[in-house]
Amino acid sequence: MLISLQIENFALVDQLDLEFGAGLNVLTGETGAGKSIILDALDAALGGKVSSRAIRTGAERALIEATFDLDPSLIAWLAEQQIELVDDMTLVCSREVVAGRGNVRSRSRVNGVLVNKQQMEFLRDRLLEITAQGQTLQLGQPNLQREWLDGFGGVALIQQREQVAAAYQVTQQALQALEKRRQFEQQRLQQLDLFEYQAKELTAAQLTEPDELNQLEQERQRLSHSVELQQQSYQVYQALYQNDSGDSACADLLGEAENLLTDMLRYDSQLQPILDMVSEALAQVEEAGRQINAYGESLETDPERLQTVEERIVQLKQICRKYGPTLADAIAYSQQVQRDLEELSGGGQSLEVLEKNYQERQAALEAACARLTELRRSAANQLEALLVKELKPLAMDKVQFKVEITPIAPNATGADRVAFLFSPNPGEPLQPLAETASGGEMSRFLLALKACFSQVDAVGTMVFDEVDVGVSGRVAQAIAEKLHQLGQQHQVLCVTHQPIVAAMADSHFRVDKQVIDPNGKKRGKSKKANAAPATNGAQPDSEVRTVVRVILLNEQQRREELAQIAGGKSDQEAIAFADSLLAQAAQTRSAKSTKATSSRAAAKTKPLSKAKTLHPN
Repeated sequence: MLISLQIENFALVDQLDLEFGAGLNVLTGETGAGKSIILDALDAALGGKVSSRAIRTGAERALIEATFDLDPSLIAWLAEQQIELVDDMTLVCSREVVAGRGNVRSRSRVNGVLVNKQQMEFLRDRLLEITAQGQTLQLGQPNLQREWLDGFGGVALIQQREQVAAAYQVTQQALQALEKRRQFEQQRLQQLDLFEYQAKELTAAQLTEPDELNQLEQERQRLSHSVELQQQSYQVYQALYQNDSGDSACADLLGEAENLLTDMLRYDSQLQPILDMVSEALAQVEEAGRQINAYGESLETDPERLQTVEERIVQLKQICRKYGPTLADAIAYSQQVQRDLEELSGGGQSLEVLEKNYQERQAALEAACARLTELRRSAANQLEALLVKELKPLAMDKVQFKVEITPIAPNATGADRVAFLFSPNPGEPLQPLAETASGGEMSRFLLALKACFSQVDAVGTMVFDEVDVGVSGRVAQAIAEKLHQLGQQHQVLCVTHQPIVAAMADSHFRVDKQVIDPNGKKRGKSKKANAAPATNGAQPDSEVRTVVRVILLNEQQRREELAQIAGGKSDQEAIAFADSLLAQAAQTRSAKSTKATSSRAAAKTKPLSKAKTLHPN
């Protein structure tokens, strides 16, 4: 239950400190008085969206703090989140909104501890449900109708839908793998043919040595110039070792030098190193002569080998152009082709395996959807009976309602299309809700729907923003009684323009705008009081400010407020009408007091596993 709401610098509110009681709390006031600002502040405190307009003109920050009675079921959750309990066992949810450059920044706290968006959404779902203006327009949306039905079905249905979502995801993955393989199959076969041809060509080339091409180039040069090499090697031999032309060869000259140095050594031992070098040079020249002679004798022309070498060079260069640019690159590509062939030929799952896997996943999904459909049909039967029961006291005693469930292709939410069919008049066929219900009927339907949900979702505080719009007379009285009935099970906050509804309140608040001077003193009525609030920035008028004020009415003030709502002025007839409304409301509350006492005890706790499906906003 909401105990109090503190608001600072929010929209037109400079400072408000409101305390709410159990049962039905009603907020009344002229159109544009700021009633919705109070609800917007409460919504913001529990993580709702805010904009720069939420901060009061001239202020740098806004602060909203909502204090709730601590539900026992939330104590364990607070311990898990490492949030300490306060002494009086209350739960304080606060939101600070700070103006920035072109945007706003906000921080949410629970009992003074910073919390994230997910944590605040968890709390909001268990503390508060807001039924805002315009939500009746959403009643005709099939997706929301399905969400409402699932929420009404409870934890078992929500868990089954989660299983369906998981099964659908697995099925989609299996289908994607199958489709990908099917689409790839033709490309795979084409690629397989290409790889087989390349592998055959590269295997036939017998590529093993990355330097083979350079070696063959050298061999081709030697074979193609064998005659010249023979002649030149013989000339080298003559120059080094034996010269047939009569000139001295290098070895002969070194031999003579060696002999002379040997004679000289007898007289000067310092010549020994020189003699050693000449002797070593002579030995090397003689060895070089012998090797060049052997090389020249080994050379011979081999046209067949030359042709073989040239053909191999042509083959390797072609391989390099296709798979290179170097022979080492071609060898690496050959190895990669072999791996690709193995993958395309034998690696991976076959189409048959993938098709079987998909069929098994699809069958599991259909089975899960079938179970979900059973749970939905059971929930639909309960909702039909309960909703008709809730609608009859709202001046719709001949109403017909049915939840139509028709099969569709399985998806993440099941295999059902859910439609709310409605007939408010006897003899008229059931038709989709959005096509047949009037505005007043929509309002009553929404109220009855929320009453049904309240019996399976024990949220502490229910908020209704002009749920009685578009109705009057007997229907307004029925709505007032329904709101009072809900107030016996939950705390209810209701913004209304209906005096009949306001008369049923356990606590009645009046909201209005006032124009104050710079000292905070109230001034007379001004056209500026009803002007649209300025955006954050310079004040439109530095002398006066418009503020929202809320007061809890006593009995006399209630009479005057009801008279004002009913008749527009506080004359005797309007006062008499207000007194009759209050007397009638007192009589109604007294008649239902026994039932209220028993039903209030039934809605104290809410399981933590409850899914967030009941309030789309």
